[in-house]
Amino acid sequence: MWLANDGNYREMRYFTPWAKHRQTEDHYLPRMVQQVTGQVKVPFGDAVVSTADTCIGIELCEELFTPASPHILMGLDGVEIFTNSSGSHHELRKLNTRIDLIREATQKLGGVYLYANQQGCDGDRLYYDGCALIALNGKVIAQGSQFSLNDVEVVTATIDIEDVRSHRAVKSRSMQAAGAERYQRIEVPFALSDDRFGRAPTRFQDARFHKPEEEIALGPACWLWDYLRRSRTQGFFLPLSGGIDSCATATIVHSMCHLVSEAASRGEQDIIGDARRIAGEPEDSTYIPSDPKEFCSRVFHTCYMGTSNSSADTRGRAKELAQAIGSYHVDLNMDTVVSAVQTLFSTVTGLRPRFKVHGGSSAENLALQNIQARLRMVLAYMFAQLLPWVRGRAGGLLVLGSANVDESLRGYLTKYDCSSADINPIGGISKTDLKKFIAYAQTQFELPILEKFLTATPTAELEPITETYVQADEADMGMTYDELSIFGRLRKVEKCGPYSMFSKLVNEWGSMLSPLQIASKVKLFFYEYARNRHKMTTLTPSYHAESYSPDDNR
Repeated sequence: MWLANDGNYREMRYFTPWAKHRQTEDHYLPRMVQQVTGQVKVPFGDAVVSTADTCIGIELCEELFTPASPHILMGLDGVEIFTNSSGSHHELRKLNTRIDLIREATQKLGGVYLYANQQGCDGDRLYYDGCALIALNGKVIAQGSQFSLNDVEVVTATIDIEDVRSHRAVKSRSMQAAGAERYQRIEVPFALSDDRFGRAPTRFQDARFHKPEEEIALGPACWLWDYLRRSRTQGFFLPLSGGIDSCATATIVHSMCHLVSEAASRGEQDIIGDARRIAGEPEDSTYIPSDPKEFCSRVFHTCYMGTSNSSADTRGRAKELAQAIGSYHVDLNMDTVVSAVQTLFSTVTGLRPRFKVHGGSSAENLALQNIQARLRMVLAYMFAQLLPWVRGRAGGLLVLGSANVDESLRGYLTKYDCSSADINPIGGISKTDLKKFIAYAQTQFELPILEKFLTATPTAELEPITETYVQADEADMGMTYDELSIFGRLRKVEKCGPYSMFSKLVNEWGSMLSPLQIASKVKLFFYEYARNRHKMTTLTPSYHAESYSPDDNR
């Protein structure tokens, strides 16, 4: 038995893998089970189940992904049906790998593969994306949905077991099978087939895959819905800055509202019941969330928190987006709060800090930026607690964060600012993928306002704007978002340190940059990554969508 014990998983914290290959032991059942079943003991261990008409073997989750998967030896010993009860989480572009492995498991070996996967949020960062699947001799014959608001989904198919036997009638396979070690067979007194005629086998079908932009629209949306209904809160609150990150978070909530509306139109009572409770409807209500924009107005609250450093462009974009998706929107200026904190500091110290453009030092400049950002977090939680009361409803709201994976990895965020929230649907998604998602959502959800977000220069708007200076994220970071994505993937997925990363990039970027320029960028990345590790320990729980997530602190 092989357990998942890296990446997001630490299964060996709780379990010890069975190490006795092809062996079983007698396990005595609890007395209450004995009384119900009349059975005293059961075999426990590494064996296969033999019915009157076929043989069934079991793989566990991670074993599908291992080099020497158990289905290989089980198949050579005559097992025809393989089952896998999996807990495989969603990552962008991961489904292709999973389905390729399932196909490969039965393409050379022959057989039927029954793959069941958990679906829904685990109460933490992971979303399990379902997609139950049945494959026969390397071809898909049934596939469930990858993203759904339903708790349970059943996928069925009719197969002819003789197709497996004819597929295995190959001399080289038979010779290997003749020398295969034998598994203990647990015989059961029933058959999976019957003598009825007239049922045609299920036809083969092409496997269905979502584009990464669609995955971003659907996966985090389902994750948010699970969190919302579990938390028993009345909706979400998002500081909407007019930038692309908070725009992406808002659009994902809008996508969630679409999924709820579509499920309601199909008459799915569990989802309708949850929607009524979240929207504050009484128990005898007949409300149906048929319009996603109307439902959004009930459960989604946005707020533009402007200062004297904010531009009319970001304020206008935030307001237009809120109107387009239907959120309950608040527009405020917080200069009085910022000024009160600055006055307090000056009263205590006798000094008044200045921005760099006004002659202040780097320390003054950074402190003045951070106090704006951190006050936004304080105001966000206040409004999240009280806006339902303002609207005549009980309860509170979950605060959403909107820091992307690249900024977290680089440490380009203020600790305990609006990146600190209850949950963050885009915290594991790169800026590059978010831009593609926004372009997709512009058409998919008919939101022309999103074009303005795509063409805007990313900026924190924490420093005064002058004729010669406008704050820009990439200039502040010293690297582009595309470069950050590459650094992140090389560091985590390719397991590169500074030297090996430099060696790879010299070959990939050598035609554009000199070795000295590449070395400078790699050094800067690792310098900023190392010195900002303290920020990673306070990251908001984020939807896990990339294998190079910065959440190494777990």
